[in-house]
Amino acid sequence: MADSMGRMDETTVGLRDGFAGQRMLVVPRSTVAKALRHPVAGKLLVTDAGCYPRAAGHRRSRPTGAREHVLLVCTDGAGWCRVGGEEAAVARGGTVLLPADRAHVYGAAEDDPWTLWWFHFTGADAADLVRAAHAAAGGPVTHLRDPAPVASLVSQVIDALDGGLTTAGLMRATGAAWHALAQVAATGRRAPGPSLSPLERAVEHLRETAPRRTSVTALAAMVGLSASQLSALFRERLGLSPLKFQVQLRMARARELLDGTALPVAAVAREAGYDDPMYFSRQFARHHALTPTAFRERGPVG
Repeated sequence: MADSMGRMDETTVGLRDGFAGQRMLVVPRSTVAKALRHPVAGKLLVTDAGCYPRAAGHRRSRPTGAREHVLLVCTDGAGWCRVGGEEAAVARGGTVLLPADRAHVYGAAEDDPWTLWWFHFTGADAADLVRAAHAAAGGPVTHLRDPAPVASLVSQVIDALDGGLTTAGLMRATGAAWHALAQVAATGRRAPGPSLSPLERAVEHLRETAPRRTSVTALAAMVGLSASQLSALFRERLGLSPLKFQVQLRMARARELLDGTALPVAAVAREAGYDDPMYFSRQFARHHALTPTAFRERGPVG
């Protein structure tokens, strides 16, 4: 029987999927076969990606390995992985890079289940990239001092696939995946040490990905907090919620475009992350006491 990721050659023990707040995207295998013939996407192609927050009972056992290479990044809690006859604990910051067709088992710790960001990938350059990452990190299981930047990139992979399985979407996912794997290869093996605070990491992700929206649940999972903890931090330190902070970022982008370009208001709305120009205009007027057109007509200030 196939598991939730559509593979017939693996067994799944314990909870399969259905974790609260999870995200999971699976690229149809017919689309994968076609994309692998593309001169760019075919070099490194993401076939599946997701996030499992606090994944109690999560376990994967693949006696013959997965068809694709697998990257796992733990941003909270703990788990374990057994590959090549050796078992390793995986705590916050732990990353696992599993080569295709190699037997492995991994799962969440019972008392403190991990929050796991992951993607499967294949392509002409994929095996070489895995080997290079293993050589740099000293093996398939390693540690990142701060996993949030890599989790942010995995989130961008998910967003790219979720935006539509077009060539452009697959290539955006490819770019974010390359960056994530390069981060693992370049920064793996670092011992735990000082890093940005969870709030700083969350703000950094939002600034880097604006105007795209990130849910509070996904943002919290990325930085190792609950949604309520992260929301409380935003209100305490910044005086507003994560969602209102994202609105501020989108409005800042809109002001920049209205002042510095001749784009029509509908195009400004799209660039600022709003699909509905009328809704954008109402939101803009609510925040600035001017419509977008009136804001532009007033001329640049300063």
